[in-house]
Amino acid sequence: MSAIPHNLQVVRERIAAAAHSVLRDPQTVALLAVSKTFGPGAVIEAALAGQHAFGENYLQEALDKMDAVNPVFMAALPHQLLEWHFIGPIQSNKTRQIAARFDWVHSVEQEKTARRLSEQRPAHQAPLQICLQVNISGEASKSGVAIEAVPTLARAVAAMPRLQLRGLMAIPEPSDDTEQERKSFRQLRVLSEQLQAQGIPLDTLSMGMSADMQAAIAEGATIVRVGTAIFGSRKYAK
Repeated sequence: MSAIPHNLQVVRERIAAAAHSVLRDPQTVALLAVSKTFGPGAVIEAALAGQHAFGENYLQEALDKMDAVNPVFMAALPHQLLEWHFIGPIQSNKTRQIAARFDWVHSVEQEKTARRLSEQRPAHQAPLQICLQVNISGEASKSGVAIEAVPTLARAVAAMPRLQLRGLMAIPEPSDDTEQERKSFRQLRVLSEQLQAQGIPLDTLSMGMSADMQAAIAEGATIVRVGTAIFGSRKYAK
């Protein structure tokens, strides 16, 4: 028997405990199950166990998975829909399919990428929900827009048709120090609050993963992106 339903329950309990520890309502923290590298069967199991939002990093893998998973899920639960979030690096030649097939994109870091998504989002679909990826730790090797460039990018994206700017996403430098983890997440929260004070309506902080979700929730995360704690260790193709 698969461990996925049990793991999901454990993760939800961890989210609730972390929220309660800082006097937050657990319902204000959404769980995004990061299903990259795991097959359609794992996603279907998680979906039938009540998990309806899934994060994918690799476009072609995600499209194949959607085509396999969506019909099965709709047949089993016809009145519910799965929500697909793109959370990986965005290549220019992939924006059309990302714009058409996903509900959320967490990894926008350039105005030209956002403009392509805006132009390519089909008019009959709901606006594409957007988070800006911020390089909160200032690492040269890390994706994301520099902190000082976020306000300009946020204003540009907020004005684009067919997109709805929802918030900020970050993957801080890993740390064994809980206070350091919280400091990085706090920076993202403060940045979000500064943008809101400038009239940019944001309601989403996509931050925290399997290892650091407690620190992220303590600092205001509204979406935590969890993969290994739900699906197990990943096996990457060589």
